[in-house]
Amino acid sequence: MLTNEQIQLVKSTIPILEAGGPAITEHFYQRMFKHNPELQHIFNMSNQKSGRQSFALFSAIAAYAHHLDDLENLLAMVERIAHKHTSMNIKPEHYDIVGHHLIETLRELATEQFTPEIEAAWVAAYQQLAGVFINKEAGLYEERGNAAGGWKDGRAFVLVEKRIESELVKSLVFEPVDGKPVIGYQPGQYIGIEVDPNKGIQTAAGEKGEETYREIRQYSLSDKPNGETYRISVKREILGKPGVVSNYLHDGLRLGEEVTLYAPAGDFHLKSTNSPVVLVSAGVGLTPMQSMLETLVAEIETEGKDNIHYLHACETPAQHSFKKRLSELEQQGKVKPLIWYKSEGQNETKARHGFMDIAAVEDQLPLALADFYLCGPVAFMQFAKQQLVLLGVNTDRIHYEVFGPHESF
Repeated sequence: MLTNEQIQLVKSTIPILEAGGPAITEHFYQRMFKHNPELQHIFNMSNQKSGRQSFALFSAIAAYAHHLDDLENLLAMVERIAHKHTSMNIKPEHYDIVGHHLIETLRELATEQFTPEIEAAWVAAYQQLAGVFINKEAGLYEERGNAAGGWKDGRAFVLVEKRIESELVKSLVFEPVDGKPVIGYQPGQYIGIEVDPNKGIQTAAGEKGEETYREIRQYSLSDKPNGETYRISVKREILGKPGVVSNYLHDGLRLGEEVTLYAPAGDFHLKSTNSPVVLVSAGVGLTPMQSMLETLVAEIETEGKDNIHYLHACETPAQHSFKKRLSELEQQGKVKPLIWYKSEGQNETKARHGFMDIAAVEDQLPLALADFYLCGPVAFMQFAKQQLVLLGVNTDRIHYEVFGPHESF
């Protein structure tokens, strides 16, 4: 337990952190990857290059420093990050490496201010935080490892199906190489997948290119649990620098080839409640919603629950994934979809055009009673959440998933 003096010493460095900003964490990552290059097999290197990971780590460090004397405020962040860590197979020994490079970074960038007393306080503070994460993650690993169909560490799976869902999205279905059952999951959760996108790539001279790092990504599970397989639905990233892993999963990974999967994780999932449910998504944010939708449909069939309300927005009809399945469920009277396309399409008489306007359809929604689940780009969810709040929906009934490294709003 930190002493009050140590807490105050750490808090005294907050202005240093804020003045340095993400530059501190950029230095940290450069230092860590130089001395421990093996960690490039774990961290998302695309987020490293974009700066998103540095910003996320800085935000987490700053939040921790601010709330050292009130850790209850950090529980939601700890829960979210711990789930993410287990999908990357983070282990206790990784915390020792990170802690060493964090302290050395502070020493190198704030030499005069980083006195021995402040260093000792930061070491104690980091050890306390690492202990919180290690204990939380150990519990998650243990729970999944002991569950029926569960496992610890990575497990070999083989690609058994690949299907086009829309212009940019393909679904991939994996089954375990050992043929044994797989653990269930909460609709809305994701799974960690580890691949080597450069495997088998040849140079012009016919030789393999230089050794590169493996990649771990998290993709939402897009179907209801079945105990036998997992399905993810991946958007091909084409803007800016093409997505290394998404393009590999679309074009490089072939049927019958193996990948490593880590057990399902994530703190964003469908809650067990008798309240009506409204799903709200944009773009590829519909993948966890599809898992929720299929689960809710099964409950309608077995328990006679109310219809599901589903709001979705995307660029064009051609980019609307699971469109055929949604139409089938609508015709069966199991879901009430409301769709917005940014661009108009032929024969899309039922769809609305432009940005999602929830106020325009409020009379069709159970605003006073429902739980709302949001997933999509951060700007979209901010936009949707603001609309719901203005319509009188309590924030404790608005649940959301955020892409990327621990962003929030």
